[in-house]
Amino acid sequence: MSLWQTIRQAIAPSQAAVVSVPADACFWRVDMHSHLIPGVDDGVSSPEESLACMQKLADWGIEKIITTPHVSRDWYPNRSDTLRAAQVDLQAIATDNGLALQVEVAAEYMLDEFFPDLVANDDLLTFGAERYVLVELGWAAAPRQVDELLFRMRAKGYSPILAHPERYAYLYDDTTLLTTLHENGCLFQLNWMSVAGRYGERAQQHARQLLKKEWVDFIGSDMHRPHDLKMMESLFTSADYELLKKQPLRNESLR
Repeated sequence: MSLWQTIRQAIAPSQAAVVSVPADACFWRVDMHSHLIPGVDDGVSSPEESLACMQKLADWGIEKIITTPHVSRDWYPNRSDTLRAAQVDLQAIATDNGLALQVEVAAEYMLDEFFPDLVANDDLLTFGAERYVLVELGWAAAPRQVDELLFRMRAKGYSPILAHPERYAYLYDDTTLLTTLHENGCLFQLNWMSVAGRYGERAQQHARQLLKKEWVDFIGSDMHRPHDLKMMESLFTSADYELLKKQPLRNESLR
């Protein structure tokens, strides 16, 4: 019995009432935001958890995973070389368990005071021909130099993507920064679970506003653990799933 068959058998009772999901439910084919390397951040803690998450993504139609561990000097000082090495192990978990998944690694970079050094040293993990880089803002407030940081990135040939703009509470009542970023060419990645209500009503409402404006360039799971799967599945029966189909999504360009 394979490792995945063992996991499936163990969790089957809790999934008995799960609604059937079409094999092409994830029509975007590439998940470009997740935390599936065990033990490097606040994501999965074991290879078994990684496998459970990857199996379900594959079941829903995902063909390629670009996993993005946190990189921040204070909390998760991950290095590019160690993350590249970990990608090899994660791909092996998928392949050894019969998953037809391509696994790549990038990162989710905090725009902290140390980030400019990574830009200056060309030490960023990118993905896609456009050299996309996934970045996140602080939870209390955006960095005052966010425009300058993104300008430096573009000057070095990087294409910044702002992770989950719908989750920053300080942008709910004042969307000036978000509008400016959008107008200046910063791309936006929406969290799949925000649409499903995982982060609360305000985040869900803000996600819906981004969808109605058609400002969503990428959809990402931002999955941290198998526990997230049930909430993720609810997206497929949501009215907002139809709005997602109207977005100028770039995920498939990453295949």
